Amino acid sequence: MARRITVPARPGSNEPPRIIVKKIIADDHGGHHGGAWKVAYADFVTAMMAFFLLMWLLGATTEKQRKSIADYFTPTLVEYRQNSAGSNGLLGGSSLTDKDNYPFKASQTGTRALTVPLGAEGGAREGAGPEGSLRTESGNKLRTEDLQNFSKLHSVLTRQLGTDPRFKKIASHVRFTPTRDGLRIDLIDDADYSMFALGTTALNPEAAELIDTVAKAVAVMPNQVSIRGHTDSLAYGDPRSMNNWMLSSGRAEATRRRLAMSGILERRFERIEGVADRDPYIEKNPADPRNRRVSITMLYRGLH
Repeated sequence: MARRITVPARPGSNEPPRIIVKKIIADDHGGHHGGAWKVAYADFVTAMMAFFLLMWLLGATTEKQRKSIADYFTPTLVEYRQNSAGSNGLLGGSSLTDKDNYPFKASQTGTRALTVPLGAEGGAREGAGPEGSLRTESGNKLRTEDLQNFSKLHSVLTRQLGTDPRFKKIASHVRFTPTRDGLRIDLIDDADYSMFALGTTALNPEAAELIDTVAKAVAVMPNQVSIRGHTDSLAYGDPRSMNNWMLSSGRAEATRRRLAMSGILERRFERIEGVADRDPYIEKNPADPRNRRVSITMLYRGLH
């Protein structure tokens, strides 16, 4: 658009009037009509929406739910799981939604103990049962009592095994291992001694007396008991008539019977199982006689 402006000549001069043509270029998108304010406004609306969503979550969820949401958005939890011993599969590890995907070895201090602390919280069992949650006051009290009882049990049995001449030969075959499930007592063979007669479920006299001593110390405790039998990798000639699965299960059951005869009530046995040679104590040598063992675990209350 053009605009003509006439400038009159100075008085007394013979100059003609000057004509100035002013061109005005219209810009409908300039100034406050630009698009930058739209971006700022969109950011503002997004921030307000996030703020109102946050306020709604605070008002509509419980403390436990808010803790779960916070854990989901915490990068350190992902890095912890990614860099743990569970990250040994395809593409660097198992799914984050898998349950207890940490590897377990018999020579460790317990199931997943090398990657998860003994007092770790979380998982599918957290909060299970009326007294199962470690986040509750009752759960913490049970855990504290169990730890104290396990410590006393360890001390009592260690003292008895060290002073009683009956156990001089086999005292070194007993191992105490704290795990996430409880206190595990391993009765381990070696090349010079076996708790059971070779290839059978018959306890030797010294081993039977040892289990009786363990039973007397355990009988006064309220915890459930789990028993697991193990063998070495030496196979039978005819696995159809007898094999290591049957032998490990039979030895676990023989141990349960001996504990029951010595005062452990039937309802206290939580799990009796045999795993053959699938969980070797000496991983590099499955045929090592120390892989033959029976594990008696005093379980934490409220977790099972």
